[in-house]
Amino acid sequence: MNILITSSEAVPFAKTGGLADVIGTLVNELKAIGIGSTLILPLYRHIKQSANYLDIKPLDKVISVPLGGRTVKGRLWSGKTLGGADVYFIENDNFYDRQELYGTSEGDYPDNASRFIFYSRGVLETILQLGLKVDVIHCNDWQSGLIPVYLKTIYQKKLAATATVLTVHNLGYQGIFEQSEFPLTGLSNPDGLKFYGKINMLKAGILFADAISTVSGNYAREILTREQGSGLDSVLRLRSDDLYGIINGIDYTDWNPADDAYIQANYTVEDLSGKTKCKEALQRLIGLPKSGSMLIGMVTRLSSQKGLELVGKAMKEIVRSDIQVVILGKGDESLQQGFLKLHKRYRDHLSITTRFDNELAHKIYAGSDIFLMPSRYEPCGLGQLIALRYGSVPVVRKTGGLTDTIREYDPANGTGTGFLFNKYSSGELVKKVKFAHKIFHDTALWRKIRKNAMSQNFSWRKSAEAYISLYQKTLKKKEQKDAGTYRK
Repeated sequence: MNILITSSEAVPFAKTGGLADVIGTLVNELKAIGIGSTLILPLYRHIKQSANYLDIKPLDKVISVPLGGRTVKGRLWSGKTLGGADVYFIENDNFYDRQELYGTSEGDYPDNASRFIFYSRGVLETILQLGLKVDVIHCNDWQSGLIPVYLKTIYQKKLAATATVLTVHNLGYQGIFEQSEFPLTGLSNPDGLKFYGKINMLKAGILFADAISTVSGNYAREILTREQGSGLDSVLRLRSDDLYGIINGIDYTDWNPADDAYIQANYTVEDLSGKTKCKEALQRLIGLPKSGSMLIGMVTRLSSQKGLELVGKAMKEIVRSDIQVVILGKGDESLQQGFLKLHKRYRDHLSITTRFDNELAHKIYAGSDIFLMPSRYEPCGLGQLIALRYGSVPVVRKTGGLTDTIREYDPANGTGTGFLFNKYSSGELVKKVKFAHKIFHDTALWRKIRKNAMSQNFSWRKSAEAYISLYQKTLKKKEQKDAGTYRK
């Protein structure tokens, strides 16, 4: 098979969140397994500025993309991913020569509809211009949501054999725009995009893709409900026979306490002695007193989705139990200011760093006793998977992928990998943290749960193999439908 992955971001080229980590690792895993894998990205400003470092070069190839009543050109660039897969970039400075990928602190860019309609159709023009052989286009989130629509309409004859898989990484982001933007698509019928008087690019992708996946089995079930369907539950129920859940993995070459160059001392599941040194080094670095107190770590986006308001409300009770907390993340300004105020009140118990810092993230995973994720909803979550690897025991809310990846610890028989609570409330969070705190003080029990956590396997190889199975199933189903022989 030849798989083309389309995404608005991927490491090491462009990143705002976990999507970039997922895509950057998946394309390399597919390549390592022996699957033909190619990636196409927009050529953002910082990618272009780092062209020499990233070893990417312009091609003598230009695509022409109809956009409303005009034609917009894009020059193609090429390079390789870290794993040796081909990657192509679509250059258009009017759309992508900007400070950020999607918007600034003042809000989204007002022309995001144009930017990603151009990208979606530009991907298909790139395939034709370069003569790429593509069996499956793996689309990701709303930014490439129109690709399945185009393949079943305007490009149906040109790319008739190509199937599509659309992965929904977070249903909360859908690409909703005013209906006046519809003529930019060049499509004749707006019905598949209509959404309460507007257009919705993710909805269109869900309706037209040959298969839809999301990033955990539990989240795939949750989004079929009105409570967590974000207005698309009825559309998803319509496609439920073609909806799959595949848990994300993590890159164990990057996240491995046995050889992590960022941390104070390396350690393994057989020899955990280095973790104590990592904790002491972290306390010194972030200005918390050296202490045997339980240390809770959080590496997170500061947003309401991540349950930060619960942590703020719970802080007084947590501090009262002589527990330390370190938080790394940026995002919502009001949350940032709230935690900075809490830091002033609890300097000996709370450290807050409001920026992205990869090295500090590694140190927090290695130095923390507990890793806290009290999310309102969580499609998959990567933080808890990394925390397991580093023996930082997860305390998580029972939602989405957190339910699929963390098993409740049972002190009686020594099974389980973390602690889960159900109700979205600060009281439930405090109750579960205090229970973990009690286990923490029993050295033998704590060693057992830590070893359980570190023994888990959430490598990307397993996830990539699940995607390959989905690609094969989707191709077979499409071939049967095209031949008129498909039966449910």
